Amino acid sequence: MRPVPEFTSIDDLLSRMTLAEKIGQLHQGFSDDGKFGPDSIRAGAAGSVIYSNSAYAGNVAQRRVPAEEINALQRVAVEESRLGIPVLFARDVIHGYRTTMPIPLGQASSWSPEDIEAGAAVAAKEATADGLRWTFAPMSDIARDPRWGRIAEGFGEDPYLCARLTEAAIHGFQGDDPRAPDKMAACAKHFVGYGTAEGGRDYNSGEITPTTLRNVYLPPFRAAVKAKVATLMACFNDHGGVPATANRRLMTEILREEWGFEGIVVSDWNAVAELIEHGVAEDRRQAAQLALEAGVDIDMVSNAFLDYLEELIESGDISMERLNDAVRRVLKLKESVGLFANPYAQSEGNLTTADRQAVLDLTRKSLVLLKNENGILPLKSELKRVGLFGSSIDAPQVMGGTWNLDGRIEDVVTVKGGLTELVSKQVQIVASSLADEAIYLARGCDVAIAVVGEHPGRSGEANSVVDLALPPGQLELLQGLKAMGVPLVVVVLTGRPLCIPWLAENAGAILWAWHPGTLGGTAIAEVLLGIVNPSGKLPVTFPRSTGQVPIYYNHLRTGRPLDPYDHKGSRYVDSPDSPLYPFGFGLGYTSFEYSALEVADEDGGARVTCLIENTGSREGEEVVQLYIRDRVASLARPVRELKAFARVHLAPGEAKPVTFKLDRDC
Repeated sequence: MRPVPEFTSIDDLLSRMTLAEKIGQLHQGFSDDGKFGPDSIRAGAAGSVIYSNSAYAGNVAQRRVPAEEINALQRVAVEESRLGIPVLFARDVIHGYRTTMPIPLGQASSWSPEDIEAGAAVAAKEATADGLRWTFAPMSDIARDPRWGRIAEGFGEDPYLCARLTEAAIHGFQGDDPRAPDKMAACAKHFVGYGTAEGGRDYNSGEITPTTLRNVYLPPFRAAVKAKVATLMACFNDHGGVPATANRRLMTEILREEWGFEGIVVSDWNAVAELIEHGVAEDRRQAAQLALEAGVDIDMVSNAFLDYLEELIESGDISMERLNDAVRRVLKLKESVGLFANPYAQSEGNLTTADRQAVLDLTRKSLVLLKNENGILPLKSELKRVGLFGSSIDAPQVMGGTWNLDGRIEDVVTVKGGLTELVSKQVQIVASSLADEAIYLARGCDVAIAVVGEHPGRSGEANSVVDLALPPGQLELLQGLKAMGVPLVVVVLTGRPLCIPWLAENAGAILWAWHPGTLGGTAIAEVLLGIVNPSGKLPVTFPRSTGQVPIYYNHLRTGRPLDPYDHKGSRYVDSPDSPLYPFGFGLGYTSFEYSALEVADEDGGARVTCLIENTGSREGEEVVQLYIRDRVASLARPVRELKAFARVHLAPGEAKPVTFKLDRDC
């Protein structure tokens, strides 16, 4: 076996490479490409490979373990290519691998960076066991339009919350040392403003003013760079007519020259070639030139770099200095994740009890109780017959949500499975996924639990909607159950906020569970039964109707702010202007009281202190949120802005002071 290349420095290795070998490092092949295989790796024509297929997703009995295939391909790179440079294998490990966490928007409902970091670490542990050392996560896009399917993949509408959770996810994936065998390179995406797509239609153009770019869309990526994220991905859309993949202002002037980012910029899937569709490149040759000159280092799967960079170098249209700069970064990335020292998959990836507990803790905290009329939840111990209805009561595929490529379906706990496991043996559960049978069975129940929402195929990439109502047929089921006169509890499994005014008016309780992942059924059952006190808070605003979109809490005041008594204010004439449920909202089974608020100057900033007391009869966690407002400024400022938050656990009757320190740059 030939060892991996010995070199004194990255520049030493770079000096040994031919032009073709350098270009190969900037090309990312993909596993389903008929051109990809041992021959291209042997020739040094694929510096990285994205495992894009889902052939090994689903039932474990049908799942092939890519570690064997990846190690075999890696041996070709290390032992049979001229220089023995290892290949970097990548995958969309978005919210878990074999074990799935809640979708990122659900994770954001936890408002818990610590739990999100732990979840990302679990995902990295499982993925690296299969030889994957690069994930295209976290998504740090701000999303203000829930019609956009990819709202599911990010951390919501607020730049401060998104920034803190982005940092946590990056550290979970990369750890203190990305060279560790159970760590992998993270990728903050999509730089920048992908969530502005007009009409909520994926891949569409969106307008961003320079002020909004700086104050809303850039901060999470700035936080990612400060957190030493290894890579960033350019977004599909344009800025002022310049697609991000060809936008030197973004990729070089802001990212590298202003922020000092030293890592890799990778294009999105086929985005280099899509510069032709944008209308800014005549052909793939020009597209390759525009992208590399703008600051893109790796071309994901379009082959434009592979096919045309040699010609562009020889013609002088691209400098050898720029090419070497990109190749040097790719080699440093491989060194940073330990590929030169240990190119093969090494870790077992088996989860410990602590790992599974971390997944369950994150899942519990992601659940948001939106309504609980007359304390219908938690379910009372004297119940004798509980109805469980809806098409998703026992659907493991639904629990995983979007971007669930590798989750083991046989490990998933459904809502029915979780309740059956935890409910008292004296309680009879009657279940049906058929609407007519459900209404018939509900008549004899003490409470009806309906599980509704979206199939994962209705959210995520390229899955935008024009109507945020519940999918067809579900409202009719809920209305039928309500007509039976039994208390109605609704659990919603979804990838986005939905417009649910009927539910808000008529349901006894609403638990927003997002798509909660492998252990979702356990966490949902624990909350319904009162084993766990729900503590999730919304990371995004819920509109009353689709017509309110875009709606978000940190909007500008305007010259004629909303006034319910002034018909000239910024308002609707056919709907209340307020959201159905605001950003930061979430109920629990206890109550908290705030008092003794103090604000004091400190070190050029401010220290804010308040006392939080649990005034209820159950222990619980409160998410304390600090907002500021600049009443007079040189530019119009939002009506309020989140600037700090903290989770506080309190026993009944217990009180704790909470202190936040703000600097003047907050």
